[in-house]
Amino acid sequence: MSHPKITEHHHNRFAYVYLRQSTPGQVLHHQESTERQYALRGKAQELGWSEASIRTLDGDLGKSGAGMTRREDFKTLVTDVSMGQVGAVFALEASRLSRSDLDWHRLLELCALTRTLVIDEDGCYDPSDFNDGLLLGLKGTMAQAELHFLRTRLQGGKLNKAKKGELRMPLAVGLRYDEEGRIILDPDDEVRGAVTLVFRLFRETGTAFAVVQRFAERGLRFPKRAYGGAWDGKLIWGRLTHSRALGILKNPSYAGMYVFGRYQYRVQISAQGEVRKQMQAVAMPDWRVRLSDHHEGYITEEEFLANLERLQKNCTHGEETVLSGPAREGLALLQGLLLCGRCGRALTVRYTGNGGICPTYLCNRLRREGLATKDCISFRCDVLDPIITEEVFKALQPAELELALGALRELETRDQATMRQWQMRLQRAEYEVALAERRYEEVDPSNRLVASSLERRWNDALLQLQDLKKQAAQSQQQKARVMTPEQKEKVLALARDLPRLWHAPSTQAKDRKRMLRLLIKDITVEKSSVPKQLLVHIRWQGGACSERVVALPLNMPDRMRYPDAVVQRVRELAESLPDAEIAAQLNREGHTSAMGKQYTTKIIHWIRWRYQIPPATLKHPEELTVQQIAQKFGVGIGVVYYWIEHGVITTARQLNDGMPYWITLKPADEEKLRDWVRSSSKIPKVSQT
Repeated sequence: MSHPKITEHHHNRFAYVYLRQSTPGQVLHHQESTERQYALRGKAQELGWSEASIRTLDGDLGKSGAGMTRREDFKTLVTDVSMGQVGAVFALEASRLSRSDLDWHRLLELCALTRTLVIDEDGCYDPSDFNDGLLLGLKGTMAQAELHFLRTRLQGGKLNKAKKGELRMPLAVGLRYDEEGRIILDPDDEVRGAVTLVFRLFRETGTAFAVVQRFAERGLRFPKRAYGGAWDGKLIWGRLTHSRALGILKNPSYAGMYVFGRYQYRVQISAQGEVRKQMQAVAMPDWRVRLSDHHEGYITEEEFLANLERLQKNCTHGEETVLSGPAREGLALLQGLLLCGRCGRALTVRYTGNGGICPTYLCNRLRREGLATKDCISFRCDVLDPIITEEVFKALQPAELELALGALRELETRDQATMRQWQMRLQRAEYEVALAERRYEEVDPSNRLVASSLERRWNDALLQLQDLKKQAAQSQQQKARVMTPEQKEKVLALARDLPRLWHAPSTQAKDRKRMLRLLIKDITVEKSSVPKQLLVHIRWQGGACSERVVALPLNMPDRMRYPDAVVQRVRELAESLPDAEIAAQLNREGHTSAMGKQYTTKIIHWIRWRYQIPPATLKHPEELTVQQIAQKFGVGIGVVYYWIEHGVITTARQLNDGMPYWITLKPADEEKLRDWVRSSSKIPKVSQT
């Protein structure tokens, strides 16, 4: 058998048989098509190619032909055609080579340049021939249009059914279809309890990560239901992961909503230049179908929207205008609540000092954007945190007892929910033990192979039940439970003294922040026109507002500087008192130095020197100065100071250090000093008065 378009030129090259089916399901269930494609080897032999010159490319079975991505055999085909190694390309249908116009026409152009034939069941085509090339181009265009029509019909049918809420899709764990196709809550109590506990813990903690931590700390499991295959419909219990917790909190089905179009494929070009499809989430306003109150849910639609808002606020990489966020472990009490009164951005926290023990609230957005040269505002956390705590105590005083009772009920509810999950888990394990025992008793004892396997399963179930009982007992002992009347009375007594509970070492910073978020919506801070003052505007959750003026601490130079009142007081006392008596008087009046210590003579002397306060004039009329003594005896003033230091003159008086000496001379002292001057050969003589 020969064809007029096939020449010796084509027989000298390889014949490629290309096989492709779009999905693995087609490969599994449509094996007739697969067999027909493999049979193309026989057709190639009939057309004159030898067995050794025929190559089969079947690596793309189960892959879509919409692009070259992940179709390695198609890439091999294109490469070999471009290198002139292929004489003919065999396919069951020419359109199976590619469903993309770009890839299809690229392949045809390469085949035309290298004179490669395209052969399918309809005939043999030479792309270099105008008529054959035109026909192949039309086939590719029709194949592309066929895909569009099929996709439009399928998507239109799905959308029409989804608008009525009747399109069945895999449901999230905790939801099932009944016999009539309606969505109901899962009849398994343990499954419902696990899902309910996720939402309850999120209301308490405010973060998905904290929910995962609570599950891990209490040894709780979370279910997953398999779909398809041998495990279809079976529950698989395992640990709750962060991604699964986020998926549950963001799933509108749990709020009784029926939605269609939450995710959509987006066509993107990769860095390697390949066209790829990627699944992306669609914003809620763009969902194609959204039916409220479609079925019974675990939470209300309002709570679902509030959860989404809280998760959005928990993102730390978003805009800085977003407030709140999760309560974290840091010492900054108002983290996530402060707004800058200058730029409107949220204040951030910077931990400085050794070990980060000095948290600071800071807004530097304008400076980072180059719109300002200084930070908007910056101050230590311990300046504002006590003020806000005081305001909270004032607001809570009338309702402290009601809050205590509510907290007590919440503790009991939380504890009961945890124990209920453990009880249902134990009930399931007991059922597995009973089932294994019943199967073992029903087997024929003579069938030892089956009996031994069933006995081993029964024994494993008993061991697992025993292990679960130990874990449940340990979990119950680790958690403090409010059960007895004595324990309840202790909790109520502690709650009545809210400040003591607030400042207790056992109260974590995260718990204090959660309490603040229940009462305060946000706090705007701005600098006052008065230096070293901060204006604080508190907006409470109920809508009420209050304001406070907070004094900022002075800088170190200002703290070391003595107030004007103290300087003026020293000036007044210096008119009549020496430094020692001035220090004693200031101490009696309750004044302290800049370092918080008592005043001393040296401190008073430094204040007089710094502010140029002259000492008190308390010189007696009969007293002489050092200069007068020097003139009287015709010596230098250094000699007089020598006499004073060495005790030659014993009647010298000095009020304070650094002040001049006042000397009283008696006749005997004068005679002794004159004899000293006459007999000394080292004292320089000056004119005597």
